[in-house]
Amino acid sequence: MNDPLLAGVSFVVLLLVAAAFLAFNNLVASRTLVRESWADVDAELRRRHELVPNLVANVRGYAGHERDTLERVTRLRTEATGAGEITPGRAAAEDELGSAARRLVAVAEAYPELKASATFGDLARELANTEDRLQAARRFYNANVRDYNRRVQSFPAALVAALVGFGAEPFFSADPSDRATPPVAVP
Repeated sequence: MNDPLLAGVSFVVLLLVAAAFLAFNNLVASRTLVRESWADVDAELRRRHELVPNLVANVRGYAGHERDTLERVTRLRTEATGAGEITPGRAAAEDELGSAARRLVAVAEAYPELKASATFGDLARELANTEDRLQAARRFYNANVRDYNRRVQSFPAALVAALVGFGAEPFFSADPSDRATPPVAVP
């Protein structure tokens, strides 16, 4: 009578251990995908950070009196470059930098000789391409975060996640007020 009971209990324990290992491995794989997709976002952000000084220098030669815009873009780039991992503050700083860079391009387009410049045109196209790739990378990152967070919060993986310290990851999204299109005053 003990043998069948012991076998049944052993089988249940074995199933629970197997389920815990499976949940742990799924959490690790999902977290790795989140980190990998964050690296893709970060690469596009670094690309933007490299383009901004060239764009500012190019515009400065033609539109020196747009000093406030140029200084703001430079300051925002410095703030965004100094930010580390994904946080709500980093997301807001990056969104503000993107808006300021687009505003700088809009201001620069008011100068016909600058707009006709091959260097400016190349930089503006490269920035637009980078922004497109960045948006795609952000969507991919946020989709992976959604799936990971769902796993972390779902039973029975939530038990394993709590035991080994897996926590929810933040989405890379902007504050709704940062999403409004900024007004551009063209002289």
